[in-house]
Amino acid sequence: MSILKFVSVILFSFSLIGAGQNVNQTETLLIEKHLFEQVDLLPIKLKYSRKNLKNETNDSTFMDSELAYKRADGSWKSIHLKIRARGNFRKKNCYFTPLKLKIKKKEARESIFKGQKKLKLVLPCLNQTSKDDNVIKEYMIYKMYEVISPYYFSTRLVDIEYEDLKTRKSQLHQLKGVLIEDDETVAKRIEGKVSKRKFSPEGYDYLAAVRNAMFQFMVGNTDYSITIQHNTKAVFVDKKFIPVAYDFDMAGFVNTSYSVVSQTRKEKLPIEEVTERYYMGYQRDYKLFEQVRQEFITHKEDLLTLINAHESYFDNKGSFANARKYIQDFFRILANEVAFKKATYDRALKFKSTP
Repeated sequence: MSILKFVSVILFSFSLIGAGQNVNQTETLLIEKHLFEQVDLLPIKLKYSRKNLKNETNDSTFMDSELAYKRADGSWKSIHLKIRARGNFRKKNCYFTPLKLKIKKKEARESIFKGQKKLKLVLPCLNQTSKDDNVIKEYMIYKMYEVISPYYFSTRLVDIEYEDLKTRKSQLHQLKGVLIEDDETVAKRIEGKVSKRKFSPEGYDYLAAVRNAMFQFMVGNTDYSITIQHNTKAVFVDKKFIPVAYDFDMAGFVNTSYSVVSQTRKEKLPIEEVTERYYMGYQRDYKLFEQVRQEFITHKEDLLTLINAHESYFDNKGSFANARKYIQDFFRILANEVAFKKATYDRALKFKSTP
């Protein structure tokens, strides 16, 4: 073999190795960018029977399904998973039922779902023109919560091509949705532990409790309770119990057509519309209220910038404008200490012995 030919063979071999490395590097890059490490809109595809989901699944019964997602290189990857319906109210009243997803480790291993055994998928409740805007507003609440608290559920906004499998002809829907990490995954991420027991609200860290209640007040949400852990998880972290909020579709900021004022307390709340703010926290030392007030004022521009960044996702620009104004109105309350105290501290529930 001539030296020239020998060199050509060697160079060709190295080119093959290099090409293989490039493919592996590309694949590794796709795998390493896990689900919640990115904030861009993730296109996914789902196929299942909406009727079977409602009739055949419950808290312990799942059905088989497939989920496909679009990768960074434009290709689609499918994984097998199990799904079930979430929420008794939504099973009865919603056209699209939110899902609980369960993914086996081997299925998730070489995908963006690596490390995610269970996930929630928020879907629009009703099949109406405002459905996607409502989901986007709820997603924005989760992202605003990340600004306010270090203890939160990670989320990813998804663009869903959903095929409702029917006996005769399947029906295709294009929806926005939100993937939410499981509470056990949250606890692991923040090096804490989820508490399953119910306990007195006095057991929560005082500052974290006021901060959580103030956030709920900001977005106009009364559909929660730290006492019975309704739409709240208690996580023990840093030697204290922290309330971690989720499920905000009944909030005034979202203002869905089916929203109702919460009935989580024994007595009826003195408001008629979900867009009316009502402070649901407990009356602790006023210094904590003032500390949290200043925290929110400090984050005002961050929150408004976050809201503005999602304007292009909205179908109805009026819906976006109303949502933005809703948060601006909150900061108008904070700007006046007398009005702030009257709307929050003075309305807060009192303990038998206020801490």
